[in-house]
Amino acid sequence: MYAVIKTGGKQYRVAAGEKIKVEQIAADVGQEIVIDQVLAVGNGAELQVGTPWVAGAQVMATVVAHGKHDKVRIFKMRRRKHYQRHGGHRQTYTELQIGSLNVAASA
Repeated sequence: MYAVIKTGGKQYRVAAGEKIKVEQIAADVGQEIVIDQVLAVGNGAELQVGTPWVAGAQVMATVVAHGKHDKVRIFKMRRRKHYQRHGGHRQTYTELQIGSLNVAASA
């Protein structure tokens, strides 16, 4: 069984027991969170798609860690103009351990 969830403006395909890195979530390490923005739920050949969310579906996840991704280098240059700028960016993330996928019975 898997679910497609939305968090941080991005969509993720998750299953129970997986670890994923998502955009920073304001939660403490070890805290259990509920993600109720479930776009689709699949079980084998069966697929239930929401409009926009699947009614009664929830994904339980536990916050494992917070951190920063690798640095992205930014380099700007104008040739023959003696202009160079160096920069960088490290995006923060929250690592989640996916627990259970709860789906209400279809009506």
